[in-house]
Amino acid sequence: MSAPDRLGRRLIQLYAGLTLYGASSALLVESGLGLEPWGVLHQGLAELTGLTIGVVSIFVGAAVLLLWIPLRQRPGLGTVSNVFVVGLAMDGTLALVPDAHALAARVPLLVAGIVLNGVATGLYIAASFGPGPRDGLMTGLHRITGRSIRLVRTAIEVAVVATGFVLGGTVGIGTVLYAVAIGPLAQLFLRVFAVPAASDGSTAVAAGQPEEAILRP
Repeated sequence: MSAPDRLGRRLIQLYAGLTLYGASSALLVESGLGLEPWGVLHQGLAELTGLTIGVVSIFVGAAVLLLWIPLRQRPGLGTVSNVFVVGLAMDGTLALVPDAHALAARVPLLVAGIVLNGVATGLYIAASFGPGPRDGLMTGLHRITGRSIRLVRTAIEVAVVATGFVLGGTVGIGTVLYAVAIGPLAQLFLRVFAVPAASDGSTAVAAGQPEEAILRP
């Protein structure tokens, strides 16, 4: 694959992945059966402020990005795009998808949201344009504190889930299923969407240990 073709594919993957991530998060909201950790916080803040969950996601992403400054993290195109695209896609999807009240409709929405979230994660991480704001916070704290990625990520996600729940965010079976499924799904789709290198035809995916590769917006 030539360098221009590779760049074009990476850009398509980046924005397709971020858009799909926002849409899949909206499906989790519509299911009403539990959100991903940061989604719980976003929904809780939306309940508190009266803003849409997508707008809250944008504000939270921007605020987290500011925390990169003392952590000396460097944002990429994917980092900045993440702040805006995910929130806009989430609100757009919520405006289009009708409310689901029956459990028979909510369960498929939950499953679709989790699976598509894994697809989206593989798409945008394999594009290699930089981690999302929340992932940079995780890796920055890991570097500064010397604590493991797993410990830092767990501490952050427990904190945001607890805060979001207190504010009115939805925690449920979907939250647990998401936590269990997102790692294997993202690893699978990282391989599926790996971008061939321009020089020798090899593939390039997110670098680092497996737990570091599972980066979410």
